[in-house]
Amino acid sequence: MSNWYLQSGNESDVVLSTRVRFARNIDEIPFVNICTSEEQKKVIKIVKDAIEKIGYGLKIIELKNIDEITRLSLVEKHIISPEFAYKKIETGAIAINDEENICIMINEEDHLRIQILSAGLELENLLNLLTEIDKKIEEIINYAFNEKYGYLTSCPTNVGTGLRASVMVHLPALTKTGNIRKILDVVNGFNMNIRGVYGEGTEAKGDTYQISNKQSLGITEEEIIKNLKVITDKVIEQERLARKILGKNIIDLEDKVYRAFGIITNCKKISSSECENLLSDVKLGTDMGIIKELDDLMVKKIDMYTKPANLQKYTGEVLNAYERDIKRAEVIKSIINK
Repeated sequence: MSNWYLQSGNESDVVLSTRVRFARNIDEIPFVNICTSEEQKKVIKIVKDAIEKIGYGLKIIELKNIDEITRLSLVEKHIISPEFAYKKIETGAIAINDEENICIMINEEDHLRIQILSAGLELENLLNLLTEIDKKIEEIINYAFNEKYGYLTSCPTNVGTGLRASVMVHLPALTKTGNIRKILDVVNGFNMNIRGVYGEGTEAKGDTYQISNKQSLGITEEEIIKNLKVITDKVIEQERLARKILGKNIIDLEDKVYRAFGIITNCKKISSSECENLLSDVKLGTDMGIIKELDDLMVKKIDMYTKPANLQKYTGEVLNAYERDIKRAEVIKSIINK
């Protein structure tokens, strides 16, 4: 079975991926930001012992045993956070399966960040699997829990359920029709966060945004998922409407998407950021049935294997920035011509 990020999912013309995660801490061990490196090693051991008992094909790997390119490739796949990859090398670890759709970050901001990921829109199914795994771990590990407030976390915004659910959405038509600002404001008004591709404090690249819940306290996991689903469905609807508007001026739209397609298929070198921006138009053209030479999975492949670290993983070469720009153009051609 291929990895989740190379699969096509529900509503994949707009929703690129879904992630749900629980923030959990071990009772009687201080939160990560105030615990010693010895205590963090103890956390890794406790989690390792629990993981061996619950199954799911999870393997524990300490960050210090993962080379830099592989760590950054996990960031590019949205499996680990940038801060974790750079700042927790000595004390961090992950428990991950072969498909990479289940990953537990250990000693990130909390002792455990249990995450499930999938292509397309899959909120309810992911929550079911997340809850199942979490319950099995909780039978072995004593979590920090308060009767009044729920699960205790290092950041107050995660207290309660500890659930953060997010969907990654591609909104090129809303951008092109000038309606993106309005949509961002509406989403924020419904007690949701809308951010760049790598979460808090990051910019939107390639017209891609991450929508996630703000509230974790005083609300059930099911309510969080339901609210996010309602908002996401509305955003999908608005993006598709905007695409219909663009489609009314078909020559301009065809010209725009085929120019982007022409550049990525014929260039001799291309930077990561230029590739991301052009690929946004190429995906739009593919999803609207204008570009017939590609399908959703080919676009996903190009997107994944043109990112700096994953490009190097894909080619098996360590490359400097200039070499990556040349190799990126070669990889795009090889994926399209396969």
